[in-house]
Amino acid sequence: MRFGKTKLELKVGIFVFIGLVILAVFVLSIGNFRTWASGYKVSFTYNFADGMKLGAPVRFSGIDVGEVKKINLIFDIKDVKTRVQVVCWVREKINIPVDSTVWVNTLGLLGEKYIEIMPGQDYAHCMANGDTLAGVDPIPMHTIVRKALDIAGNVDESIVRINKAEGTVGKLLYDDKLYNELEALVTDIRKNPWKLFHKTKEKK
Repeated sequence: MRFGKTKLELKVGIFVFIGLVILAVFVLSIGNFRTWASGYKVSFTYNFADGMKLGAPVRFSGIDVGEVKKINLIFDIKDVKTRVQVVCWVREKINIPVDSTVWVNTLGLLGEKYIEIMPGQDYAHCMANGDTLAGVDPIPMHTIVRKALDIAGNVDESIVRINKAEGTVGKLLYDDKLYNELEALVTDIRKNPWKLFHKTKEKK
């Protein structure tokens, strides 16, 4: 009786163990962990990270090659300013030239932030484990909004000038004298097209 109970417990234990292994593999796959993959870590520094988060993808020429592992605030003694250090894990066979361009990109207009690496040409000198490269700062949204407002203001000012018959377009639309002279010129050319060719020959 005891032997049968022990055998049942052993089967249950094996079943639970197998279930835990499957669950662990599933969780690691969903979380996109690189537990068994080999790679190295590199850092990119920015003045502004635009909402970069842990686990964000790292892309090389548009292909996923790693992920963001750590984000730190560091103080640059040389420039006397605080910078953002983004530590990334990259697959071992990915060679990043030191003259590459690295920036924070966005999936869609308001989508997930990720690191985009556009490879350079100097493959004789590539980043190694622990190396750091300065990235290109993204443009803050408030800067884009301010520029859009400036453009809208310039458009409004141009419309006001046109309505006041100022400038070339305003005079053409509202100045009868200029409009009549232009209309007379067009009418004359239609009646006497040879004048147009005659003027062209004189210019030559």
